[in-house]
Amino acid sequence: MARGIARAVSFGGRATAGWCSYRRITVAVCLGNLVAALLVLRSLTAPGSFAPTAPNRGGGGVVQYTEEQIKSVKESIRIRREAEPVELVQAVKKLRKVFAREEKRRKELPLVLKQKISYDILRRLQDLGDNGSLAQQRVVESWRTEKLKDIKSASTQNQSNLDLSSEETRLLKRALEFNWHMLMEDIGLWIPEEVIHTVHDDKPENEPEEEEIIAGPPLSPQCNAELHTDYDGAAVRWGLTHHKESAADCCQACLDQAKNAKPGELKCNIWVYCPSEFGCFSPDKYEHKHQECWLKQADQPKLNFKDKYSESYRDAHPTAPVVVPWMSGVISA
Repeated sequence: MARGIARAVSFGGRATAGWCSYRRITVAVCLGNLVAALLVLRSLTAPGSFAPTAPNRGGGGVVQYTEEQIKSVKESIRIRREAEPVELVQAVKKLRKVFAREEKRRKELPLVLKQKISYDILRRLQDLGDNGSLAQQRVVESWRTEKLKDIKSASTQNQSNLDLSSEETRLLKRALEFNWHMLMEDIGLWIPEEVIHTVHDDKPENEPEEEEIIAGPPLSPQCNAELHTDYDGAAVRWGLTHHKESAADCCQACLDQAKNAKPGELKCNIWVYCPSEFGCFSPDKYEHKHQECWLKQADQPKLNFKDKYSESYRDAHPTAPVVVPWMSGVISA
């Protein structure tokens, strides 16, 4: 019997191979580890596992707040509630309702009706011609007033002009009364605001004008130079192909031409020079550049422009500057 027991407990015996194999030992160890992991996970996820403990205190280990702390918490909650922008929130809610209602009305207006409105307004603006934005605004507002009046009085003329059904008339009336700006946006009508330019002259009355500096050598007194001046006359020398370095040179060219003119030729008595590096404006089709020198002749010299172009002239010539860029002179005898 002892011999049998010895075989049973030996590592190579059948008994060991039956109930204590390496595979069963491994399975047993894995099961043990799994049970331990489940116990740890359960302890971590228990409701009271994260409750702060109170060291050095008895009775369960949960923090016990004092009445003063509870009072402070309640007070902070009350302050946060009172600080809420209740009126602002209510106003935003109302605006959302208004916007949703206006958006619904916008969708209700048929596209065909919007096109009819835009065509009708466009005809009015075309009849107006080329006018300022203020006049256009008045025409559009007048159209809106007329249509509202016609709709309210159930005018058959309005219905025939726009070819509207009763439902379209009702929608148009509501749009003209309550959603006019939205309707203009939908039909692509935008008229810029009229910009009124006012020049403020804060210069003292008795202060002398600043003298402009003329590039080049000083001009002879007989040149009679006048800034921002353009004299008319018959062209003795075409300025587009006649350039001079300075106004003094231009005046001297006029003096030399008059001195050396042959019998029967026009003698220069007017010079017109462009001193601006950006060129000089003229209502003709040519581009007048810096240093152009025109030599002219006129028995009775006549001004084309002096100092500034008039407002009416600039309205007719949008590219004209405010100040006359040319400088001229009538040669003294």
